[in-house]
Amino acid sequence: MELDYSVRAVARYVRISPQKIRLLLDQVRGKGVEEGLAILRFMPQRAAGPVAKLIRSAAGNAEDRYGFGLDELYIAEIYADDGPRMRRHRFGARGRVKPRLRRAAHITVVLGLRSAA
Repeated sequence: MELDYSVRAVARYVRISPQKIRLLLDQVRGKGVEEGLAILRFMPQRAAGPVAKLIRSAAGNAEDRYGFGLDELYIAEIYADDGPRMRRHRFGARGRVKPRLRRAAHITVVLGLRSAA
């Protein structure tokens, strides 16, 4: 099925591991915008806030630029890519250093227009 319109929004440098974000994204992929936001509202994970904010931003862009309503839009694509990793260290026993990787993610959402068929 070819999309007539698609609206894209990206959140970059989100300081949560992409692996943890992907667990949430699988729950809302393919759902309507309102349904996806309702699902995220009741999820306990910390990543639910930035993901919901991004979906609201994309929906606002679609409403402002193209005049679409929330009931016409659905989450066509949503994914999290790796962002930069900050390398930090924690001091260990016997003068050793234990490395820590602080991961970040880039989240992308593409909203599609539901066909009237």
